[in-house]
Amino acid sequence: MSQKKVKISDLDFNNIGNWPRNYKIGFCVLVGLLILLLAYFLSIKGKREELQVLERQESDLRRDFEDKAGRAANLEPLKQQLAQMEQVLQQMLRQLPSKTEMPDLIVDISQTALSSGLANELFQPGPETPKEFYAEKPIALRMVGSYHQFGAFVSGVASLPRVVILTMHDISLKPRDTKGRITDNSALELSGTVKTYRYLDEEETAEQEKKAAEAAKAAGGATPPAAPAAGGEA
Repeated sequence: MSQKKVKISDLDFNNIGNWPRNYKIGFCVLVGLLILLLAYFLSIKGKREELQVLERQESDLRRDFEDKAGRAANLEPLKQQLAQMEQVLQQMLRQLPSKTEMPDLIVDISQTALSSGLANELFQPGPETPKEFYAEKPIALRMVGSYHQFGAFVSGVASLPRVVILTMHDISLKPRDTKGRITDNSALELSGTVKTYRYLDEEETAEQEKKAAEAAKAAGGATPPAAPAAGGEA
């Protein structure tokens, strides 16, 4: 006797226990798939997105680590290069006059002007201004002489035993006699201010660093501006 074929529309969802076996198995499989799908959307999908975020973070951290590792590998050579640069700077600074040599240097500059034939109508050193690692001393001057005499003065200053740096500020060079024709031997008047420089000794440098630290602390930890490098024509 053949079993009567049951249609899906004939199934009673209120009495699943009386369903044919094949329909029971199919229904259980369908419910299982539905549970797995819900579990994926409620749990697994969120974890997968979190995993993707963590993978991106890992990639960023890896790149950051490789970058820092590269910097760390170059740190020691950079430190050596910085130490060499500081040593060269100190050697260059030591070529400038010291505190005790400065008065004699001022006299040497004045005497060089006189020996070059220039007339020192004004040669007045001003108060010294200490900077971060050097000090500058202004000299108000007014000199009269010919073009060649000024050239001899510059050459004489450059040949002094100590390195002499002179920077010019508000300098004017004009003929003394504005009516006559200007020649190589015409009297020229040089007036204005020049600045010369010396290096600070260890005690003075420590004092400047202390003042800079105090100024930075008073300003709320702001970094003090770097002092301009000395330069100019000798």
